[in-house]
Amino acid sequence: MVQNVASVSPLPPMSVTRYRRVVALARKNPSLTIGLIGLSIIVAATLLAPLLTSYDPYAQSLASRRIPPFWHMWIDNNPKAGFQHWLGTDKLGRDYWARILYGGRISLLIGFTTVVISGLIGSTLGICAGYFGGRVDAVVSFLVSVRLSMPIILIALAVVALHGSSLEIIIMVLGLLLWDRFAVVLRAVTQQVRSKEYVTAAYAVGCSRLRIILQEVLPNVLNPLIVVATIEIANAILFEAALSFLGLGVQPPLPSWGLMLAEGKSEVFFAPWMIAIPGTALFVLVLTVNLLGDGFRDAFAKETRL
Repeated sequence: MVQNVASVSPLPPMSVTRYRRVVALARKNPSLTIGLIGLSIIVAATLLAPLLTSYDPYAQSLASRRIPPFWHMWIDNNPKAGFQHWLGTDKLGRDYWARILYGGRISLLIGFTTVVISGLIGSTLGICAGYFGGRVDAVVSFLVSVRLSMPIILIALAVVALHGSSLEIIIMVLGLLLWDRFAVVLRAVTQQVRSKEYVTAAYAVGCSRLRIILQEVLPNVLNPLIVVATIEIANAILFEAALSFLGLGVQPPLPSWGLMLAEGKSEVFFAPWMIAIPGTALFVLVLTVNLLGDGFRDAFAKETRL
């Protein structure tokens, strides 16, 4: 009996297959889902800051100083609280919601740019050490040991104190100090990949070492590279906040969250929201990035087992 061709259901297109795979992965991996959604919301809010607030984060108004957030309308019946400045203002009358949004841009810029710089340095050293071995591995291991012997925060403080503080200097200092984790992880993974059959086959057919590294090794070490990158983004954001809190990071009037914490520490007993709001924003951002990294790690581990 010949089966009717029209009754045979067609194979699902690739887009549908990928969509179902993403949905299944989201159900099995809530950390990845929560982290991805949370980080997407934060990035979208910072990029759309001009649409989400009409206030200038740099505009000062001495008549609007220390306006509490809107919830103080009900907590202590404060007549200043309201929805005009719904997250309140600082001691210079600057709108806190606007400074949180524009400060998120700085934190994300520092986090992602730092990871690009440190990732290029650490990944290059780690892949070269894992693939070539021998003296190259010994030199890279020595560099990693030297880097691990230097405390990041103290080196950053010394460099910033000597050469001044600016956004560019903070990015370069952190980028040149946070590459060790990339090098260690990529070295170990490359040592495993270089013994695989496809690398041996590429070498046997006469492929150059550069082509083997770029086309055979690099695509197979991207998974751990992404996981390390998400972890280092959170570390870079925290280091920048610590430097800004100590007065050696991003300088006024830029609305850095660490700088907002430093400016609000003198008002902690009189206007605690000046510390609570940027501290909460920093906590949420680092938490979503860490959840995203944990989710990627679990997802890639399952793919490896399969």
